[in-house]
Amino acid sequence: MKLYGEFTKQDWLTAFDIEEDKVPESFILHGAWEHEHNLSLWKEMMSEDIWQPHWNSMIGNLHHRKIGFANIFGGPAAAVISHQFATLGTDVFIQTGYFGCLSRHVQFGDILIVTAAEMGDGVSHWYLKEEKIVKSDRELVEAAINFCEEKGYRYTTGTVFTTSAIMMETRDVVQKWAEKGHIGVDMETATTLAVARRFNKKAVGILNLSDHIITGDTFYSSNGKRDEIKKKTDDRIRELALYLAGL
Repeated sequence: MKLYGEFTKQDWLTAFDIEEDKVPESFILHGAWEHEHNLSLWKEMMSEDIWQPHWNSMIGNLHHRKIGFANIFGGPAAAVISHQFATLGTDVFIQTGYFGCLSRHVQFGDILIVTAAEMGDGVSHWYLKEEKIVKSDRELVEAAINFCEEKGYRYTTGTVFTTSAIMMETRDVVQKWAEKGHIGVDMETATTLAVARRFNKKAVGILNLSDHIITGDTFYSSNGKRDEIKKKTDDRIRELALYLAGL
């Protein structure tokens, strides 16, 4: 009998009881705690013929392509989706969500196009045992930059530290991450990039600034103006993700 790490494409097709034409060409993974709003939003955007492989994910037609969306939180959840669908044959994985900012030069409204992630998530090392940094796909990074340039959307590029323990962040900890040159910290990007690399797929992270932790800002020091900027940036990242999913 096989266990999960031994499942082939055919094994996953059998497990889901689907034909190959149900497998999406691209998958967007959104790292967020509050899932209901995001799932409802994407369900409205997709065609009526929607397949829901898990409670937190759905697959449908968008822009004449079969695209998957999953609301995930943390590396383990990101790995379940990306592993299953990379094995099934999905070629592109786009990690969206949020980052705590480690740079005083990046501001709310800037889209972070992640070039690489340090693997502090506790999951990605199972996929890339000898590495500590995993890179985004170069072509996807360049495509994201060109899209933002053409649209006039503010963006920055750089690396993130992917953690598994957001509530253990302290001033000393985030200062050390900042001194390494990371632009931000998140909880999923390294995982998604590592799984994609393991299966020879393309992946990139495009993230929205949630809290300016290098200055002492947190989730709980939000204000109306900041929330409005974050929502507008979410809309732009969703637009960018759909563009990348259609390449």
